[in-house]
Amino acid sequence: MISLTRLNGAPFVVNSDLIKSMEASPDTMLTLIHGEKIVVLESCDEVIERMTAYRVKVLARLAHDLPEAAARLSAHSAGEADMAREAYQEFKRQGIVPDLAAVHRRRSQD
Repeated sequence: MISLTRLNGAPFVVNSDLIKSMEASPDTMLTLIHGEKIVVLESCDEVIERMTAYRVKVLARLAHDLPEAAARLSAHSAGEADMAREAYQEFKRQGIVPDLAAVHRRRSQD
């Protein structure tokens, strides 16, 4: 979201991902993806700078948080895999898990 100013001086915030196009004629007019048009005080260059700064901020936060999130996911996935392996081994010891090769051989003989 970026902060901009309407022609009447009223500030507002817009989702920059919704901006389809901009034109300066002479005021800056934004056209949103659903067709709404908004005229703002800022120049096209200023709007682009704000959009760029917002995206840099989002990507910087993602880059900061990603290694920790990936480590948590990896640890969680490894833990889930270990639990599944242990459960499979326990079922196998109890004779609950069939011999899949034998099942396949029986099916191919039928």
